[in-house]
Amino acid sequence: MRRLLVTWLFNFGAIWVAAKLLDGIHYEDLWTLIVAALVFSIVNIFVKPVITLLALPFIVVTLGFALFFVNLLMLYLTSWIVDGFSIDGFWWGVAGTIIIWIVNAVLHAAFPSADEPRSAHTVGAV
Repeated sequence: MRRLLVTWLFNFGAIWVAAKLLDGIHYEDLWTLIVAALVFSIVNIFVKPVITLLALPFIVVTLGFALFFVNLLMLYLTSWIVDGFSIDGFWWGVAGTIIIWIVNAVLHAAFPSADEPRSAHTVGAV
């Protein structure tokens, strides 16, 4: 449950940043953004592993590049499920996926999960 909450908060921030930076990603109001972040989190936790497994041969052949398109598909799936959250076109989706990935990477680096091992560079490490 904690993982879903943290993922939801991070995705909320990431989608908000993407929508603020890109004219092609829209949400109607704050509640739509909250629901979109929740759906995006659930889709990434439950649907993405299945799609990744099914696409594994293609992922291996493309040396992992196809994972980007799996992430893009999860964003489009979210826009299809959530009424009031939309992506204007393919390239807006690509840009949004990149921004969401960057924001999530920064947030995960700034606020590591208790499940993740601490690195030797953290404060207080011996």
